[in-house]
Amino acid sequence: MKRIHYTDDTWLTGSDIADAVVHYAAALAKRGSSEAVDIPVRSVEGSVETISLLLGPASQLVVAPEANAFDEIVDEALVARLNRAADQLSDAAPVSAVEMDPTTISLLNDFDQQ
Repeated sequence: MKRIHYTDDTWLTGSDIADAVVHYAAALAKRGSSEAVDIPVRSVEGSVETISLLLGPASQLVVAPEANAFDEIVDEALVARLNRAADQLSDAAPVSAVEMDPTTISLLNDFDQQ
């Protein structure tokens, strides 16, 4: 299990979930984008609850391993979704004028001159 430290709060969640959250937060930050994600966490009493985290360029997350008596929280679908979204953000190249067709570039140049 890992503890996510975010603002003034902390949450205990599965190790793979915490790692995927950090991976996705880093990808969003590189793109200057943000998104709210729901993740399962362990309450103080031991039940599993869901919280929403806003991830983006200003997110300051710290994730640390934590030994405890609870069972690991596992959500393979969530981990796969977050990692896939992070990888897609990392793989996507931003559009630049070099990649535009000549007609689009001409229209943009005409717009700039008006």
